Amino acid sequence: MSYLFLKRKNIILESGIRDINKLALRYDKAKIYFHQDLDGVTTAIAMKNYLENNGINVVESEVTQYGDKEFAIKKPMAKGDIMPVLVDFAHGKPMFVVHTDHHDKQVGVEKDTSKSFRQSRSNVETIAQIVSPNEIYPHSDILWISTIDSANFATMDVTPEEIMNYVFTLNKEKDLEHNKKAMALVTNKLLLAYKNKPKFLERLVMMSSPSLLNIYQNIVKLAKEDNYASAEIMSKHLKDYIEKMKYSPNVNYDPNTGIITQYGGGSMTKPGSYDRYVPFKNFPEADFLIIGWPLGLLQASCNPFKKERSLKGVNLGEIAQEVLQKFKPELQEFKVSVDTIKYFAEKHKDFDFEQSVGFTYEDLVAIYGQTDGGIIGLNEIPMGAKAGYTLERWQNAIKNIMSKPYMKKIEETDETVQNLSENEIRALKILKVSGWDMIQANSGGHKCITNISGLMYFGKNGVEWLKKLKSEFEKTLYKNVIMGKEG
Repeated sequence: MSYLFLKRKNIILESGIRDINKLALRYDKAKIYFHQDLDGVTTAIAMKNYLENNGINVVESEVTQYGDKEFAIKKPMAKGDIMPVLVDFAHGKPMFVVHTDHHDKQVGVEKDTSKSFRQSRSNVETIAQIVSPNEIYPHSDILWISTIDSANFATMDVTPEEIMNYVFTLNKEKDLEHNKKAMALVTNKLLLAYKNKPKFLERLVMMSSPSLLNIYQNIVKLAKEDNYASAEIMSKHLKDYIEKMKYSPNVNYDPNTGIITQYGGGSMTKPGSYDRYVPFKNFPEADFLIIGWPLGLLQASCNPFKKERSLKGVNLGEIAQEVLQKFKPELQEFKVSVDTIKYFAEKHKDFDFEQSVGFTYEDLVAIYGQTDGGIIGLNEIPMGAKAGYTLERWQNAIKNIMSKPYMKKIEETDETVQNLSENEIRALKILKVSGWDMIQANSGGHKCITNISGLMYFGKNGVEWLKKLKSEFEKTLYKNVIMGKEG
């Protein structure tokens, strides 16, 4: 099968998915899986438009997210007739026929998948202006979607107040571009506020055309129909949240270094209260934020609203690796068993024991097979195996176990119990991934925002490791800040 493969800065030889005509002959229907943010939604809508213009009817869509949510997505219905398409997501699966993404690396992508990978500010930019021979979204829409997805706020003169605003009102005293900016930012804010409502994003994709105005109108329509919290109520909740976080004991700002440190997100139960940019609203002079999330994520980011920083040359992605290197021997000694990995991967509340794709052998190999230490125990016959037991037989046994859900539900009582047998669990416990490889495989980022993730797999040691890495990140960043100033 011939296909278009665009990766990083490779020259684009041809627009469009090269085998789209063959795909249209093979499939007359498609289902789109997409990431749950503005870029994911707008890319899904663009892909829907592109496929339908090529004779493939999009009959369904489903949202996904990194972590256990991606393994809870449903297997393609009527698999032989409906083409599964994945957009704006860096983790592929064998079931996807078309996969397009804009991140700096992808895993789990099969060689026969029709791929379009191009490093860019947003995936919708790739679909709407490169893959499609005709421009799908207006240029101004692409500009604002890309600005929001890349947090390129300083260049576009976006303020914290604008990015946090829930209410759009046409300002007749301002020009068209000002009103487009305001509408785009409010569209993003409302979309994020409602994204966890049941089937909200899926319905939005299926009913919307490639236009931020149409998407905004549909968000407002769905919110009213389903009686979601109003923009006015969420604005009040956000205002209260901003004030509480300004004086929270879990938030500290050091004006000497320009670094905000935070542990947890505070109270986020009221609709619309949380916003990731609140620390920079409360401390506008800050240059960096380091936040530890108790679920097992450490995130560091630059202040995206500042045009000029005294910290030129500081690269958060490199600092993350510098921090991790200090603990490398200890992390390499720490081992996470594959039964733990599978359990956590399949524990999402939406996981369906009959229909979800689950965390399979292919996922295990795709994510951890190419790490420094690889999957310990996978390529050697286990100790105590009977004479004549082959490596092929061992790996086939693991494939079979990994194809089953870890847990199952008893219909009579609605109770969730272990599905895998004790022998199957013991087999998975033989396989391990080092703590170092676990973090490296699940973390990533770039100069101005980076994540250290995977600590949720460390069990009771996860919080201890999170606090340890957070403290060291602050020290290392401080050292780099001082060196930058002295330089």
